[in-house]
Amino acid sequence: MTRARPAPLLVAAFAAVYLIWGSTYLAIRLAIDTVPPLAMAGVRFLIAGALLFPIALLTGDREDRLTPGHWRSALIIGVLLVAGGNGVLTLAELHVSSGVVAMLVATVPLWMVVLAHFRGLQRVSRLGAAGLVVGLVGVGLMLRPGSVGSAAPIWLLFTLISPVSWAVGSIYARGASMPRRPLLATSMEMLCGGAALCLIASVLGEWGQVHPAAITGLSVAAFFYLVIAGSIIGYSAYVYLNRKVSPQAASSYAYVNPLVAVVLGWGFLGESVTATTLVAGALIVIAVAVLLAGGRRSSASAPEVSCMEGGQPEVA
Repeated sequence: MTRARPAPLLVAAFAAVYLIWGSTYLAIRLAIDTVPPLAMAGVRFLIAGALLFPIALLTGDREDRLTPGHWRSALIIGVLLVAGGNGVLTLAELHVSSGVVAMLVATVPLWMVVLAHFRGLQRVSRLGAAGLVVGLVGVGLMLRPGSVGSAAPIWLLFTLISPVSWAVGSIYARGASMPRRPLLATSMEMLCGGAALCLIASVLGEWGQVHPAAITGLSVAAFFYLVIAGSIIGYSAYVYLNRKVSPQAASSYAYVNPLVAVVLGWGFLGESVTATTLVAGALIVIAVAVLLAGGRRSSASAPEVSCMEGGQPEVA
């Protein structure tokens, strides 16, 4: 009996969330080489949201009407996911290697389980507790001075704001009033989060640091790659997968993306990969796999991990 081959579109969608979202960490590092980080991230998400919004608005359920409550929720989620999540990791990449950032960001499921437990949304099973311990040991190894290269521990701790913010935003999003169409909700969050990042960039004086003559072609190419591939194609692929495969399969990007990011950071940026980095990263990936697998077998009230980039839902 022959096994049916997966549809080409399904294979392409998996390749997008695995490879594209995994490569966004490298693209971010290249983009901010000659552009201030928060200004770059803000414009990136404003453009992606502006391109995606009209498409999402004119397709799908026309009775799914927008309300002021939808925009209020989009603002809160956008600030937590886009500004607190992606903005922090973008800024962190000035001081921490892209591969290490990706591995720390991959801890989102750990923080979601912890937050859900303390909010009474989900009891932590024995398997989940074991996964948490393994993941936190991996995080602890990475925070040891000198264990993952030259990054200062304070910047590694700063990077952890990103997955914690994503976890808070993802749990909030479960009960928030948002449109039923995933792409429409995503585009609204991008617009609100991008605007918040641009405002923060203004407060920090980043716009005065933008010098067009100094921006390299590589940074420009990386920026448009983030807008088109990372945000629009990546998100569309994730929404497609969510409709075609199991949630566990769709969420598998969460432990593939860090591996892609580490390999690309090492191959293209010459980032050092120490033995401790590999061990810590392996522990985090194992913990994420355990938590995702266990979460799919738990009750329907358990919070789901958002799509993230790197993912990002990484808002990728």
